[in-house]
Amino acid sequence: MIALACLALAAWIYLIAFHGLFWRSTPVLLIRQLNTVAVPHPFLRLLRERVGKQCHSFLAISIADAAPSGQARVAIVVPARDEAAGIRPCLDSLLAQDYAGPLSVILVDDNSSDGTAQIAASLAASRSAGERLTVLSGKPLPPGWSGKLWAVHQGLAHPAAQAADYVLLTDADIVHAPQHLSRLIAKAESEQLDLVSEMVRLHCSTFAERALIPAFVFFFQMLYPFAWVANPARRTAGAAGGTMLVSRAALSRIGGVERIRRHLIDDCALAKEIKSTGGRIWLGHAEDTVSLRVYPSPKDIWDMIARTAYVQLEHSPLLLLGCIAAMGVIYCAPPLLALGADGLARVLGLLAWLLMALAFQPTLRRYRCSPAWGLALPAIGLFYLCATVASAIRHHAGHGGGWKNRVYPGQPRNG
Repeated sequence: MIALACLALAAWIYLIAFHGLFWRSTPVLLIRQLNTVAVPHPFLRLLRERVGKQCHSFLAISIADAAPSGQARVAIVVPARDEAAGIRPCLDSLLAQDYAGPLSVILVDDNSSDGTAQIAASLAASRSAGERLTVLSGKPLPPGWSGKLWAVHQGLAHPAAQAADYVLLTDADIVHAPQHLSRLIAKAESEQLDLVSEMVRLHCSTFAERALIPAFVFFFQMLYPFAWVANPARRTAGAAGGTMLVSRAALSRIGGVERIRRHLIDDCALAKEIKSTGGRIWLGHAEDTVSLRVYPSPKDIWDMIARTAYVQLEHSPLLLLGCIAAMGVIYCAPPLLALGADGLARVLGLLAWLLMALAFQPTLRRYRCSPAWGLALPAIGLFYLCATVASAIRHHAGHGGGWKNRVYPGQPRNG
C-alpha cells in the first residue's frame, strides 16, 4: 500500500509540475485594444470585470498584438443536423460579428428532419445581412465519411470558402460574442498561425452538468496540454470543434478534410494533420462564446463520452487496460488509501487526494462550481472510466459511435 501511495503521489506531482501546467485552465484570448474600446455586449463586460479581478490569479491572458487587418477574407462553415433548437441564435451571432473584412456564412444542412434548413433559410430571407448567409442542402452521406466531416467538406467546396483566406469551422449550437471572429483573426495574423481554436464555455447549469462537465474540460486539458499544443517542438496536437479558425493555405496543404473523413474526433485529427505538415497551431479557452447544448441527466453525458472514448484509445484493448490501470492509480487509489489505509500509506494517499482536488480548482472556478467538487473528482473519474469501458463494449458489439441517428461501427486510429 505504501508503494501504491507513493506511485499515486508521484503521478500527481508530475502532472502538476511537469505536464504542461494543464491544470491552470488557460489561456484566454483577448485583443490588446479591448480595454480602450466600448464593450456593448454583456459577455464582454463580464469578461473585462473578470480580467480585472483575476489579473494576479491563475487566469492567463493571451493578447493578440493588434486588431485584425480587416483585409483577410473569411468564410464560416457551419455543419448542422437536427439543430432547430439552436440554429437561429447561432446564425444570429455569426451574422452580428463586428469583423470589418469580407465575411460569408455557409450553413450545410446535413439532411435534417426537424426544419433546421427552413429556419436558416427564413433567417437569410428576412435579414438585411442575408446576402452573407448561404444555406446548402447536404448530399446523402457516402460510405467512408462521418456525417459532420461530409457536411464540412461540402461547405469547404463552396466558392466563398474556396476564395477565403481563413475558414472558421464552428458547430450549430454555439453562440459567438460579437468580437469573437476579430479576436481569432487578430491572433492568427499577428502570430502567423494556421489554426486558432478555442474551447467554448460549455453549458453548466443542471446538476449533472455541474457534477460532470468541468471534469470533461479538465480531462481534455490533461490529454492535450494547451501549452504543448502551441509548442512547435512538441508533437501534441489538439483542437476544440466548437471554434476552429483554419488558414486556407493549411487546408490546401493537407488536402482539405478528406484525409480525416472517417474520424469522429475530427477536431483533434485536423489539428494533428496541420501540425504534422509544419503548421503552427494554438488552443485556448473562450470566456464569452458559449455552447447551447444541454445535458439534463448523467445519462446524456455518459452517452456523449461513450460515443468517442474508445476512439481516443485507438480501439485497442491493451490501451483500454492501460487506461483502467492509470485511472485506478491516479484517481481511485488516493481516496481509498486515505480512508482505508494506516500510517504512511494513509498520509501519502491523503496528500495525493488533496493535490488532485487543488489541481481541479481553476477549472471549477472557470465554471463557477463549488470548490468541494474537487474532493469528488475520484468518483467523477470513475464515472468517466466506466463510460469509456462502455464505449469499448459498444464497439466490440458492433454498435460503434452513434450520433444524430447514425452509427459508425468502425473508425480509424487517431494516433
